[in-house]
Amino acid sequence: MKNEFRNRIKGYIAAAFGLVAGLAWNEAIRSSIEYIFPLDKNSIWAKFIYAILLTIVLVIVTIYINRILSDDEKE
Repeated sequence: MKNEFRNRIKGYIAAAFGLVAGLAWNEAIRSSIEYIFPLDKNSIWAKFIYAILLTIVLVIVTIYINRILSDDEKE
C-alpha cells in the first residue's frame, strides 16, 4: 500500500510538471500564431481555430504514444 501511494504521488508530481510545461508551450504557440496571423487578439474565430488545431494534434500524439506503449507491453 505504501509503495502504491508513492507511485501515485510520483505520477501526480509528473503530471503537475507536465501541466506547467504545457502552459508554457501554450503561450509560446499562441504568440507564434498571433505573430504569423495578426488578427484581433479578442477574435473568437482565431481562438476556435487554435483550439481545433491543438485538439487534432494532441489526439494524434496521444494515439501515437498509446500505440508505442502497447507495443512495448506486448514484448
